[in-house]
Amino acid sequence: MAAMGRPRTFDRDKAIEDAMHLFWQHGYESTSLAQLKARINKGISAPSFYAAFGSKEALFRECVQRYLATHGQVTEFLWNSRLSPREAIETTLRSSAKMQCDPSHPPGCMVALGTMSATSAEHADVTEPLVCSRNRTSEGILAAFQRAADSGELKKGADVNALATLFTTFLFGLSIQARDGASLDQLNSAITQIMQLWDAAA
Repeated sequence: MAAMGRPRTFDRDKAIEDAMHLFWQHGYESTSLAQLKARINKGISAPSFYAAFGSKEALFRECVQRYLATHGQVTEFLWNSRLSPREAIETTLRSSAKMQCDPSHPPGCMVALGTMSATSAEHADVTEPLVCSRNRTSEGILAAFQRAADSGELKKGADVNALATLFTTFLFGLSIQARDGASLDQLNSAITQIMQLWDAAA
């Protein structure tokens, strides 16, 4: 009697990591099930895929949570009360730029780019965690500017809302620049320039 083949080993943790990189690179809608199955564990079968993850949507949600718990932590400096508001903003910008240019994973930010890649109304609930993360970051930047205004770190009458919107737009714009090949040196130079706007309002 012929010996049966050894069962395929399945590293679920690595599968989440690999799938996250695919979604990060191509977006939710453009990442096909065929791509996911080919990447995960060198070609997981369809039954095994659904048994492990349930659906493409469920897998994407797991990948988003993995991203937010790891790479997405670069914005947590915004809530570090031990940093001055200016330090919190600049550290967030530079840490984000460094992460987005890291060659060990796709360029850019999955939070900023992932929402744009799922434009259909039917996928709105899929990308909701990304939208919530972006909103939280926007609120963190506004809170940092408000903290600076309340403490007298900014000039009286400084337009806190306008400044926060400007810096939020800049932060999310780093993703497009990184995706299009901008180097970390280029992004850091741009960050140095925008921080001069903070100093002008101080």
